[in-house]
Amino acid sequence: MKAIMLMFDSLNRHMLPPYGCDWVHAPNFKRLAEKSVTFDKSFVGSMPCMPARRELNTGRYNFLHRSWGPIEPFDDSMPEILKRNGVWSHLASDHYHYWEEGGCNYHTRFKTWEISRGQEGDPWICDMEKDIERSNPHRTSEWEIQDSINRKYMKDEDQMPQAKTVAIGIDFMRRNVAKNRWFLQMETFDPHEPYFVHEQFKKLYDYDFSKFNNDWPPYTPANDAALSKHYQMLNAALISMCDHYLGKVLDEMDRLDLWKDTMLIVNTDHGFLLGEHDWWGKCLMPFYDEIAQTPLFIWDPRHGRKNERRQSLVQTIDLPATLLEYFNIEIPADMLGKPLSETIRTDKPVREAGLFGIFGSQVNCTDGRYVYMRGPARPDNAPLYEYTLMPTHMRRTFEVEELHHIEGLQEPFSFTKGCRTLKIAGRQWAGGDVSRNRTVLFDTEADPKQLKPIEDKAVEEKMCRHMVKLMKENDSPVEQFKRLGLENYL
Repeated sequence: MKAIMLMFDSLNRHMLPPYGCDWVHAPNFKRLAEKSVTFDKSFVGSMPCMPARRELNTGRYNFLHRSWGPIEPFDDSMPEILKRNGVWSHLASDHYHYWEEGGCNYHTRFKTWEISRGQEGDPWICDMEKDIERSNPHRTSEWEIQDSINRKYMKDEDQMPQAKTVAIGIDFMRRNVAKNRWFLQMETFDPHEPYFVHEQFKKLYDYDFSKFNNDWPPYTPANDAALSKHYQMLNAALISMCDHYLGKVLDEMDRLDLWKDTMLIVNTDHGFLLGEHDWWGKCLMPFYDEIAQTPLFIWDPRHGRKNERRQSLVQTIDLPATLLEYFNIEIPADMLGKPLSETIRTDKPVREAGLFGIFGSQVNCTDGRYVYMRGPARPDNAPLYEYTLMPTHMRRTFEVEELHHIEGLQEPFSFTKGCRTLKIAGRQWAGGDVSRNRTVLFDTEADPKQLKPIEDKAVEEKMCRHMVKLMKENDSPVEQFKRLGLENYL
């Protein structure tokens, strides 16, 4: 048995033909849906990039205990468990957060790994030319200047990181087609912003892409309808590029006859707002379905189910358990996600409700119909602490000043294997405004675009009980209940 996970970053389901989009050119996503099971109620857990990848390793929520950071010493890591049980796990990726301090030990959980460089502001090429042409003049940091440098070395499509990553993955498939028991995670940063995409994909659309010298949306309120349209068209062109390389993987599955014995998972970590709800971006705004509800496609050769849809509520945390079960490996007790084998076969539910969110902001709960966003009970968003033995943010360790606020060692949580962790005063992601993270409830059957919050005490009570039950199952820090005003449910 073999398995492939093809993972995109920030892939919007509402921009894909299998989820109802009729204008984005993505025929290979349609082809994929015809060859697999499409999940209609797949949700994120922890946001954004590396918190989601910790979930892909550990099968449990990250965001209740800490923010962005590496794998912890006590974590169960799916690719590491695979390699310890005789399954060769291999990562092919251009997702540059893996080689920053905040993601420094994810790729090393795999038995082997290969990377391609140059996405976004990846500190890749040294070019000290002072008059470099700026790709996004509205952005002025050194990180964004580095992005302009990187693009100078990607004049041809085959120099693009996504093209290189997929080529690496296909080479692995070809070299190992006759071998057994391997897992390939092929992961590209696209279609994450900035939307740097070659002309051949822009030509698929009747749109003047030269209207704005801007392909990098900020994480701010969307205040320009024409610019929102521009971002949408760029995102569509980049999705078309992703579709092109998805097609190469599907072609190789056909050519090598891998469908008979190879699981294929195509997924993402989260979506992105392109002007919907008057926002651009993710992380700072409420996690509407455009962000929180994700595309997910799975082919399981044991069941042969294809061109079918599933309505059961599933989450990112279910994917590591699904892979371990597929290879007949025992699932660790601390892995709370559920294997999806029977859901793929018969649409058997694996949960009543699920949590999702980002550290220090709203805690969200869904049962597949209702989405309940529970905001902080106090304007100061307190109390809030991070629990970690790996105190790092995205690109570096915690600042010395932050470490002055270590309050001591926390007694072990249920999943820390007897280890105590540092207890450090926390902060909301990116200094977000607590006032916009209010408590709201949506009925997504009656209001699929989440435009009209409802007031229904009975439903809110039910969702609060789901939330508290799940937080307890995940051994949430006790102060999270106080921060959210949920003490009466304990």
